[in-house]
Amino acid sequence: MANRETVIAVDFDGTVVTHEYPYVGEDAGAVPVLQELVGKGFRLILLTMRSGKLLDDAVAWFQDRKIPLYAVNENPQQRSWTSSPKVYADLYIDDSNLGCPLRFVDGCRRPVVDWTRVRERLVDEGFLD
Repeated sequence: MANRETVIAVDFDGTVVTHEYPYVGEDAGAVPVLQELVGKGFRLILLTMRSGKLLDDAVAWFQDRKIPLYAVNENPQQRSWTSSPKVYADLYIDDSNLGCPLRFVDGCRRPVVDWTRVRERLVDEGFLD
């Protein structure tokens, strides 16, 4: 169940937006699910390879949609117990995850995360109602 300590790391390209790197793609259907998650108290960490201006563009995408980020490419809580560069989260949503539900979008050659099925799995696992 969600609580103030539940952290979800989400990738950007191919996960919350379609693959258009270095540009920002279209919403992959993530907005309502991400808004629901933060509304339930989950903390989101943007976990992406983007840097510099391209990272700023990704952060702005979340801001423009009123989806607050807990952190970007780090989990501030883990500094007290590890110096590992791997970002700690309770759950990771990434189009490259083995088993992550994917779908194809017209005009895009690479699949994106299927957020309808992700939400169904979050309900099945007790993260959402």
